Amino acid sequence: MSATNADTPEKKRDRKPAKQTKPSRKKKRAPAKKAASRKTEKATVMVTGAAGSLAREVIGRLKDQYHIVAVDFRRPPELGDDIPAYVGDFNKRQFEDIFRQHSVNGVIHLGRMESDETTPERRYNANVLGTQRLLNLCVKYDIERVIVLSTFFVYGASPYNPVLLDESAPLKAVGLTKDLVDSVELENLANVFLWKHRELNMTILRPCHITGPEVNNTMSLLLARPVAPVLAGFSPMMQFVHIYDMARAVTLAFEKNVPGIYNVAPKEWSDYAAVLKEAGCRPLYLPSIPPVLPQTISRFMRWKAFPAFLINYFKYSVIIDGSSFEKTFGYTPEYSLEDILAHYRESKVAQNNGERY
Repeated sequence: MSATNADTPEKKRDRKPAKQTKPSRKKKRAPAKKAASRKTEKATVMVTGAAGSLAREVIGRLKDQYHIVAVDFRRPPELGDDIPAYVGDFNKRQFEDIFRQHSVNGVIHLGRMESDETTPERRYNANVLGTQRLLNLCVKYDIERVIVLSTFFVYGASPYNPVLLDESAPLKAVGLTKDLVDSVELENLANVFLWKHRELNMTILRPCHITGPEVNNTMSLLLARPVAPVLAGFSPMMQFVHIYDMARAVTLAFEKNVPGIYNVAPKEWSDYAAVLKEAGCRPLYLPSIPPVLPQTISRFMRWKAFPAFLINYFKYSVIIDGSSFEKTFGYTPEYSLEDILAHYRESKVAQNNGERY
């Protein structure tokens, strides 16, 4: 009897904790429901340079899967009322408010000032210092994925370039022209963040000439002209990527998220003289000797499509190897060189006929 009497209070004490475990289990289940709801929400992606043609194509491919925040420091992006759009300097304090307001998860940095848009000092502040501020904010706000658009110009145009330049080739553009300093420094800056802040999962893309509808860069403007300058005695090999293929490359790089540095270019290339012929351009031959002469002519004529600082790229080949990007991301260009040049050729025919192309 004494044993059973002694067991009774122990059993009572054992029952009390059992009743207290019920609310503790409920508290553990509540966060799981919140996590599940977060998975169903769309991530928010900031796209810079949103007023440009490439950014518009990228946004068009991503807007159904992500909340898009469009930013440009040149002019207002016109993307419709459903996409929040901002115009502002990355170096201003107000730019950080965008990260706070929209809980940004990823950044696709496509914005950059071209050489003809402003002074070298302002261009450096926007392209280099602005990018530095953007990447610092990416670190501060725990951004999970970052894409930075660079350019193949960073390799430099030289008679000593190998047949194919892969991603390990040195960036020699600064030694050839001071007007590309901002391009090389932007890339060097991105490289620092790529290795120092691996949590950003950064991908740097170096495309060849981007061409196609509504593209307003140097090469696209040149191919759209009825007459195009050619340096006498020179016809370098060139590569071109259609804007739709480039937009798909940016989208693939963002969604597959394999950090690194990648050239983006097709395995197809052609010499400059043949390209002009297929695009329906008549060549205007310029003297290439002495070397300063074509640069002087370009500056005097104020040719946006044939700028003096890019003269060497119309003399020497810069062919990049895009095989690493193709293998890593399963990418194959859908538009051939003939497709690209046909656009410019047919647009000239339409203009001659008084049609809108």
